[in-house]
Amino acid sequence: MTSLDMQTGKPSLSMRVSKLNWKTEGERFALVFSWLLLIVLFGALMPDSFLSWRNFSTMFGSQAVLVVLTLAIVIPLTSGDFDLSGASILTMSSMIIAVLNVKLGWPIVPVLLIALLTGAVIGAVNAFFVLYFRIHSLIVTLGVGTFVNGLILWISNSQTISGVSMDLVEWVIINRLFGIPLAFFYAVGLAVVLWYVMEFTIPGRKLLFVGRAREVARLNGINVTRVRATSFVVSGTVSALAGLLYAGMTGSADPLSGLNLLLPAFAAAFLGATSIVPGRFNAFGSLISVYFLVTGITGLTMLGANTYVQNLFYGGALVIAVSLSQLVRNRQPQDFS
Repeated sequence: MTSLDMQTGKPSLSMRVSKLNWKTEGERFALVFSWLLLIVLFGALMPDSFLSWRNFSTMFGSQAVLVVLTLAIVIPLTSGDFDLSGASILTMSSMIIAVLNVKLGWPIVPVLLIALLTGAVIGAVNAFFVLYFRIHSLIVTLGVGTFVNGLILWISNSQTISGVSMDLVEWVIINRLFGIPLAFFYAVGLAVVLWYVMEFTIPGRKLLFVGRAREVARLNGINVTRVRATSFVVSGTVSALAGLLYAGMTGSADPLSGLNLLLPAFAAAFLGATSIVPGRFNAFGSLISVYFLVTGITGLTMLGANTYVQNLFYGGALVIAVSLSQLVRNRQPQDFS
């Protein structure tokens, strides 16, 4: 068999497969190449400042909270649901840590467990209203998130609370590996765990199946309600973990600042769905997309761009990312219900 079929004169099967493989691999790693291109571009313009290890360690460490929040919302997105309460859970978690540890003097370890449990409870509330009353997840999680925001303002008296235990701060941002805060490695470790669960475990495969075809999954004996409920609870817990990292990075809790991470998290999640495993929300794609977006914003800021460039970048990235993810899916309507 040559490169051309002897009978038809057309490209052989092996040639067509080779071209298909190149196209597939190009789609998978296009975002990675784009990220490297951004680094090369800004590095050429600002070799001394942008290419310094201090700049990269700052970018890697400072965005760990956003990575964890993105991974949190990827879980219900995979099952076909939205969770707009993730940023509110993050903020509530950090505020609970600050109130219990700073105001009431509780030891940091039980406080962290209470914060994680709070995230799981809020996730369970989301699941209850979505699944029992059959209300769209967008409406429920938006309402629950807004309610949680009110609770945050109430328990904090609308004030920033500083002075979180240095034990937490040390293990999040002060202690470093290769000059990078440990928070970055926690986020990467979580991405590895989520990747393994999605690819190699039965619960992960069920989650993917439910997200692709709920009725088919139900007919095949999968408890769709249980899978979706679990995704909300796990998402709430992981969002609370992001709040834990936030409190450790800042040493405080702000009743509002964590809410600004919701749009970037969704932008990264949808952009990540065009990479590594195109057409599917995935952990490593989300991880790469966070740092692609942050690299762009950091480079533009260092070039002297105004602060509003961040909103322009994230807002535009979200629209473009959703559009690209739909092209990867051949413009099939996404079943979020």
